[in-house]
Amino acid sequence: MNIVILTGAGISAESGIKTFRGNDGLWENHRVEDVATPEAYCANPELVLSFYNARRHALLNTGIQPNAAHTALARLQYSHHDVTLITQNVDNLHERGGSPSVLHMHGELLKQICTGCADVTLIEWAQTVRDVCACCSAVGTLRPDIVWFGEMPKLMDEIYSALDRADVFVAIGTSGRVYPAAGFVEVASASGAHTIEINLEASDVAPAFAEHRIGPASEQVVEWVNELLAD
Repeated sequence: MNIVILTGAGISAESGIKTFRGNDGLWENHRVEDVATPEAYCANPELVLSFYNARRHALLNTGIQPNAAHTALARLQYSHHDVTLITQNVDNLHERGGSPSVLHMHGELLKQICTGCADVTLIEWAQTVRDVCACCSAVGTLRPDIVWFGEMPKLMDEIYSALDRADVFVAIGTSGRVYPAAGFVEVASASGAHTIEINLEASDVAPAFAEHRIGPASEQVVEWVNELLAD
């Protein structure tokens, strides 16, 4: 059985990670346009870097830990099933929860990329505009390895290939507002997959799913994985 799983902010919210955007349209008191676009980085790199430095610092707080949903998905990946795990999240909670393979379509908070030579390296400290790339020695070319609005998500060929092969597609903790991820259910359905939405409430694309499980991911995901592994 080929299983494709998409996770969003809802799965990490139970671990204490703030969701992408509040009801007021702001992201931690910033307009998204001011901190999450290439144009914002060009206009005010100090602000953008400080924003992501704060998010990175919060992620590395010892109080932020993977929850039962993360560990359940890791258990499923180690089962006999062919499981592709895709996440819109930039945190590392899936990896810390034991997942051996994760497709980060929006990048990773604990990585930086050089805009000059495209070298990607791990980072657990604060970035500055004066940082030097260890690969090409350029100054001021390092930015968070995050997919910003207006940029192409990562690994799309691999993701669509998995969706085309899927027998089951599950979306967990996603709003259904951000494309192309919001369209994955349609791609999987067209390939004949059974589709399941696991969420606190119905997403914007809920009618496209065949099955709905409403409740906290830490409960509903564990229950679904247990059922699957019991078969």
